[in-house]
Amino acid sequence: MVTVLSPRPDLWTLDPDVLHLNHGSYGAVPRRTQEVMAALRAEAEANPMLWFRSVAERLAVSRLELAAYLSADPAGFALVPNASAGVTAALATLPIAAGSRIVLTNHAYGAVLYAAQRFARAHQAEVVVVDVPLEADDETIVSLIASALDGAAVLVVDQISSATARVFPIASLVEVCHSFGVPVVVDGAHAPGLIDAPAADGADFWTGNFHKWPAAPRATAGLVVAEKWRTATLPLIVSWSEHDERLPERFDMQGTYDYAPWIAAPTSLRVLEELQWPVRRSQLSGLLDEGARLVAKALGTGVAEVGQPAATMRLVELPSSVDLTAAEALKAFVSRELKAEITLTGFDGRGFIRLSAHAYNSLQDYEKLSERLPTVLA
Repeated sequence: MVTVLSPRPDLWTLDPDVLHLNHGSYGAVPRRTQEVMAALRAEAEANPMLWFRSVAERLAVSRLELAAYLSADPAGFALVPNASAGVTAALATLPIAAGSRIVLTNHAYGAVLYAAQRFARAHQAEVVVVDVPLEADDETIVSLIASALDGAAVLVVDQISSATARVFPIASLVEVCHSFGVPVVVDGAHAPGLIDAPAADGADFWTGNFHKWPAAPRATAGLVVAEKWRTATLPLIVSWSEHDERLPERFDMQGTYDYAPWIAAPTSLRVLEELQWPVRRSQLSGLLDEGARLVAKALGTGVAEVGQPAATMRLVELPSSVDLTAAEALKAFVSRELKAEITLTGFDGRGFIRLSAHAYNSLQDYEKLSERLPTVLA
């Protein structure tokens, strides 16, 4: 008999009067982790000198736990504040020749596209964006990207795309890219907690956030670097660890940075373990399927067909009357007037609500959203 796990909003401090349906953007930190962070920050303020003398050792312990969570080689795992910083560090390391290509897809996160454009300008290279249909299967994705690899300096690809909530076939893409001699940078921003061992597919660089599905504090992410690139990979800030020969330690100490989130992050991993996260993740996927159908029916639209949808995110089509150029104002209105936190995304001329589910959500949340949204969207 399968045990159905009950929602656990009691483990968070989220406002109970608000529908929290966008965990995928900024996450939500469990109460226990918040308490650990508060204690660490109080300790730092009680004796700043003593605190900073203790940081390196504490970071090392936390870093090893986070690397183990990803099943990553700890010697190639560095701490970064977010996946965008990880992608930037990777692009700063790779040799990008004048006239070469930086290849992405049209699912790429906006800030990652901006990073590619910055490095292309600096190296007189070209940014090539491969159009991948939302419903494309893995074989089609690999074929489309392979056709753009001639003359490429690097492929930057999502593991789970932010705007479209779909999973990309990273192992197959790494294999085809390496057959062309092209390095691969994987933007795994959403992967920790949704994909087991997300950095195990042999990419040259992989980076992912812990603040999303593992529910760790914000500004906690990891960068996994293949052995051939470790000596050359440097943190974005030049600090006292600049000449440390070890990759992880080189990234650890960044001056007066707030280290409490990184040190507290493993607490959230233990919360997930107690929540039976692998089982719960599967059940949340089913919950979200049902919740997305309810919202789509209420809006008179449908749930988008995505080739390989992420476990805990779904896209619901927006009515054609919704103007995505006013998305920020609309989200603010929904937050203020409907007491619901959602996000809106666009892809290939279509607009979507990207719904999320985490351990604090229940079907009732999506039922309430389906009752409220038609008043402003239908």
